[in-house]
Amino acid sequence: MDDRGGGSFVAVRRISSSLGRGNSYHSTSEVVAGSAAWLGRGLSCVCVQRRENDAHPSFDLTPAQEECLQRLQRRIDVAYDSSNIEHQEALRALWNAAFPGEELSGLISEQWKEMGWQGKDPSTDFRGGGFISLENLLFFARNFQKSFQDLLRKQEGDRAMWEYPFAVAGVNITFMLIQMLDLEAVKPGTVVGATFLKFLAENESAFDLLYCITFKLMDHQWLAMHASYMDFNTVMKATRRQLERELLQHITCLEDLPSYSLLSR
Repeated sequence: MDDRGGGSFVAVRRISSSLGRGNSYHSTSEVVAGSAAWLGRGLSCVCVQRRENDAHPSFDLTPAQEECLQRLQRRIDVAYDSSNIEHQEALRALWNAAFPGEELSGLISEQWKEMGWQGKDPSTDFRGGGFISLENLLFFARNFQKSFQDLLRKQEGDRAMWEYPFAVAGVNITFMLIQMLDLEAVKPGTVVGATFLKFLAENESAFDLLYCITFKLMDHQWLAMHASYMDFNTVMKATRRQLERELLQHITCLEDLPSYSLLSR
């Protein structure tokens, strides 16, 4: 995957308790200077960096696993293209799933900040995860609507004054999973990556499902740690550790992961 580094500014959202405009809510978005980019390879977050003491065993793949990995890698390699009609329609579908009944004025609009994008053009934020990060968000919205809405609107738990931006966090989760599972390699270089490929061979949507689990787990960790905006990288690191532990348990499918129980449809 190419270098999709992000900028040095991060949009953070101060959540208001008042609801407005149908099913959406009002929030104020401010751009705060930061020392680390949230998106792409520029992340300073430990959760997306390979640890020096990581083992590098060699795993043989079955033909089915190899084929599934190659298909997933092709998805990962697709950059978001704002001129691609399919990509445009997926972005509109995401808006409609997030804010049903609220008309979107355009693919470039200040309305996108309500979802937690850094600016009025979401395509600039997809550099860190490519088109697959949009597909992940759309899969989440369609298959676990309640959890998606709860996270989008920050409806559960004792929230911080300064919250993580929902959509940008989602792109970071896609990127983190790609790194954690070693999905850009010809063969996985970690036990966690090899374990995931077993699930992928049995369920073509395994990556999208694991994304949903991870997003909900991240928010669960966020609340447990009483985190605020500046703690995001720490929360992501804790989320990765917990997810790795769960994937290494003796389970037969992703639905057996303890964190899967956090999801609601």
